[in-house]
This record gives sequence, structure tokens and C-alpha cells, in this order.
Amino acid sequence: MNSVISSASTELRKTRLNATHRRMGAKMVNFGGWDMPVEYPATGGLLAEHRAVRSGVGLFDVSHMGDIRVRSGRTAGGARAAVQHISMNDASQLSVGQAQYSAMLYPEGTFVDDMIVHRLGEDDFLIVINAGTREKDVNWVKQNTARFDCIVEDVGDAYTQLAIQGPRAAELLQKLTDVDLAAIKNYWFTHGAVCGLKNVLIARTGYTGEDGFEIYIPSDTATSEAAWKRVRDAGKEFGILPCGLGARNTLRLEAKLALYGHEISETINVWEAGLDRFCKMEKGDFVGRAALERAKAAGLRRTLVGLEMIERGIARDGYLVFDEAGAEIGYVTSGSPSPTLGKNIALAYVSPAESAVGRIVLVEVRTQRLKARVVPTPFYKRAKKAAVPQAAQRA
Repeated sequence: MNSVISSASTELRKTRLNATHRRMGAKMVNFGGWDMPVEYPATGGLLAEHRAVRSGVGLFDVSHMGDIRVRSGRTAGGARAAVQHISMNDASQLSVGQAQYSAMLYPEGTFVDDMIVHRLGEDDFLIVINAGTREKDVNWVKQNTARFDCIVEDVGDAYTQLAIQGPRAAELLQKLTDVDLAAIKNYWFTHGAVCGLKNVLIARTGYTGEDGFEIYIPSDTATSEAAWKRVRDAGKEFGILPCGLGARNTLRLEAKLALYGHEISETINVWEAGLDRFCKMEKGDFVGRAALERAKAAGLRRTLVGLEMIERGIARDGYLVFDEAGAEIGYVTSGSPSPTLGKNIALAYVSPAESAVGRIVLVEVRTQRLKARVVPTPFYKRAKKAAVPQAAQRA
């Protein structure tokens, strides 16, 4: 995901559900060039939406996300080789029907974007990317896979993507599909009938820290609106609420899920972001690998930590962080009140010497420097009452 842009525009892109959101009285914002709902005041607003996802189920329109299909041309293995070249994770380890969190990197080892790679077939991949970076990402993929025998297609406008998230998500969606959802493990997917539509991609993925699914349906307006309504109707018994980008942000922050332009960017490398578990250096060469080797040898200049405010105040994006002696040591990447924890939390880049859990730091909130404590992350981790582990990441 990209950061919200507040300025108005007459040229904003719209999902097929735009009119539906407006009829529901959603508060709309410019988000990465898209006219998107940030919250639905008529049904309770951000806090109610956040709590619905944590305790029951919420429904998000995430059709602004981009989708890139990479498939082989005449030569078998061309798509796999191409994806391996542009991805820091090891796509060769994916089974057909499996997905993984990854990222595309610049030669400097910093982030073009993070992504979810789905293996549709032996030589057929679907890459889900962020909204505000769609055109940049598509062009970057095409340029960096040109030497491989593969076909790269921007298929982002082919789908309306709905995210059904929360502990009751599986119960809700099971009412609308012929697929046995219990058989889909976390970060796996299948195709089946949903809401009377055939061959829908159903992925057990999300960006909330909860169990949930993302479904990809045909992107015409009538079909999209009908599916949205059917999901909402089926979810009434579970207390479903429509959810906007505001709740999506607070949910992902509690779960420490990276946000492009904040925790990851073209100036931040993989080691600094703490995403090395998804970076498979042993797989061989890929874009950015050499720079990452050099950066690892040089050691960290900064590292991402969780903060919990001790004094009253909210650590907002971009606020500076200081040690107790008054020396500047970093900056906040994301910050917000946590509806689940009832505390003000934040993610921040700080110098490694100040990153130990329990360390007291100062966050400059307007004209005051307020105390905060470095705490373990993620801030929130869902109870493992099901056999499916917590989702690793989402863009």
C-alpha cells in the first residue's frame, strides 16, 4: 500500500464499486491516485471497522491493487527465470497454488515495491503490487525481464478484488462458495465458484494480521456490486462491516506489516526493514543481491523498531526520534492510536544502539519531546485457535 494523498483531483481512478461506496456515505480520499473510502461513518467509522475485523469480519474493496501476470513464451521455464530475477524471495520453491511475500529491488538493494507472488502454473505467475506504484512497477518488470522468454501483462483492470478479513471470514465465505476453505492453507489459493461466479481466484491472504481471504472477480460494475452485496448479506449474522483504508492502516500497523513509502522505500534496504526472512540470498543472483551483500558486510546504520508512547501524544509519520540525552537517532515511519491495545503505537527507524527492547526514547510531537518505549513487535498477534498461522505480510 501507498500513503494517503489528501488533495482532490478530477482525474482520480475509480474502482467498479466507487458508486456503491458513495451511496453508503463513505468518506472518500485520494489514495495513490485512486478515489477510495477511508471509512464509513454511517456504520460506525474507523474504530468500529477495526474492531469488526479483530472480533468478527470486515469487507474491503482493494481493487486499486495492481496485478501483473508473467508467463512463459516459447521456452519452458522463461517465466520462472524472470520472476526469480526480479524477486528477492525464491519463487522456484512455490508449488502451483501457493503464494509468497516478496519484493522487487533496485540494484542498490532498496525497494521498488513489495508484492505477493502467486504460482498459477508451472510457468505462470500472478504478482500483486501496490496501488500508487502500479505503472512504475509494470514498467520496471517489463524492463528487467526483457532478456527472458516470457510474456508480461498488466492485468490490474481485469479484477475487482475483495478482502474478507477476520476470525469469522471463513464461515462467511463458505456460505458463498463450493470450495472447501478449510483445505486452503495460509498463503495458498485455488479457483472455484463464489457468489455464483465461476473460476474465481480465492487466496488465503490479507493485510490485517487476521485470518481472511482475498477473492478476484470479473471487474464489470454489475458483477462487482452484486458480489459486494452478497458478501455483506451473508455476513450479517457475523456482524460484518464495510471497511475503509483507515482501518486497513491501523490493522496492518498493529501487525507490523510494511507500508510502501513508510517502512519500505527506494532509500531503505532489506536488512534495515527487517525483512531478511523473505530474502533468499542462497538462491543465486537477482536484482539487488550484490548491493545487499555489501550492505550486510558494512552493518546496519538504522533498524526498524516498535514504539509505545509513555507520555500522552501520538507519534505521527515523519516525527523525529531522540535519545534521552537529546541526540537525534531516527524518525517515525507510521504511528497511530491502537484500537485493539488502547495505546498509542508507532514504527520508527532508529540507530541500532538505541533499538533494544525497553529502551526509553523521545519523540518530537509538535513542540514537545515525549517519552516512548521500544517494545517487541508485532504489537498484536492473533490467537492461534485455528490450524492456520498468522499471515506473514501484505501490500
